[in-house]
Amino acid sequence: MDLFYIFLTIVAGCLMPVQPGINSLLAEVTSGPYMASLISFTVGTLALLGWCLACRLAFPTMHTVAQVPWWYWTGGLLGAIFVTVTVVVAPRLGAVNMLTYLIAGQMLASLVLDHYGILGFPEHTLNPWRVLGVIFLIVGVVLIKKF
Repeated sequence: MDLFYIFLTIVAGCLMPVQPGINSLLAEVTSGPYMASLISFTVGTLALLGWCLACRLAFPTMHTVAQVPWWYWTGGLLGAIFVTVTVVVAPRLGAVNMLTYLIAGQMLASLVLDHYGILGFPEHTLNPWRVLGVIFLIVGVVLIKKF
């Protein structure tokens, strides 16, 4: 595997508990978690727009947009749900508990996505070792929650 992409993913993973913490603080000084999520997405959208313009990336044509299946557009909705849920639960669960539950959910969904090759992921057949890894992860969640 390419070490750069592994490193990049680890850095992004480190940002996962930071973002809900920042957004939860923002929620305290705004109208709550929904407004904080809106502000977060607006700032992110503006940052990505600036990046795309700076890189001189071509925006899709209306023809391309019209040809895309409707559900391709739901990624932003899923991101909004994810961010808003983390803003709501972070102050109640804490960073470690929130992330362990998120990771457990991600692993369970990933097993299904990989097994069937859904959404363009390469197929990785479900096997006892993968299931055992998820079980260990869930046991870790229980241990972290308990202690």
